[in-house]
Amino acid sequence: MFRKSLLAFAMVALFAPLAHADSLDVILSKHYDAEGGLDNLKKCQSMRFTGKMAMGPGMEAPFTLEKKRPGMSRMEFTFSGMTGVQAYDGTQAWQVMPFAGKKDPEPMSADDSKEFADQADFDGPLVDWKAKGHTLEYVGHESIEGADTYKLKLTKKSGQVEYYFLDTETFLIVKEASKRTVRGTEAEVETSLGDYKDVNGLMMPFSMTNSMKGSDHKQSMTFDKVETDVALADARFTMPAAADTSHAAAAAPAKPAAKKPAAKTAKGK
Repeated sequence: MFRKSLLAFAMVALFAPLAHADSLDVILSKHYDAEGGLDNLKKCQSMRFTGKMAMGPGMEAPFTLEKKRPGMSRMEFTFSGMTGVQAYDGTQAWQVMPFAGKKDPEPMSADDSKEFADQADFDGPLVDWKAKGHTLEYVGHESIEGADTYKLKLTKKSGQVEYYFLDTETFLIVKEASKRTVRGTEAEVETSLGDYKDVNGLMMPFSMTNSMKGSDHKQSMTFDKVETDVALADARFTMPAAADTSHAAAAAPAKPAAKKPAAKTAKGK
């Protein structure tokens, strides 16, 4: 009887640390610490990412992504000598797409605006998830490219379901997965993150790869520079008025009428 009790105690002692390590609160606490600590995360007011986006074999587009609290973002990218803009001012998403012959700013579609609003959280949904009305669950382990990860299931207040995969050694996010509406069609989207570096006390990924499940197409982004607490005016995220060419035309000075050559007079008959 004593031996059985001792064995049972030993088994509990052996597996108790594992169960404790896998608890949601412990995982999140270590994740926040790995990112630089909640205090440092919340002190940061703005970010700027500068890098390149792969557009196809041998083709890259330089880009700049800017973010500001509480939920503003602006991305500029240059391709074929033209610069596009996609931005969100906290309420409205808008864009400038000269590649499609649209040089004036215009509001985005309802689906795109909803996507931007859903992604506008500056700290990310894992921070203060309860206060934001989300539900978060630890659902087990999963291997990602040979690395063991903690798999967390996040159900947002909106009903959107997302999965986050945290490396069991670093406690940093190595993958995100969710279902998104892309051009009116629901698709499973995955984002892989890597090449983490310390930026003013915050661990930031310097590479991201987006892909849709069932498709070979991938879009990769690499960051050359990440800055924190950069000065960004709110107006930078607000959609500007389209250029009004009618007023410019009306204000333009009229060209003087061409003078008719003087008529020649005949000399005599």
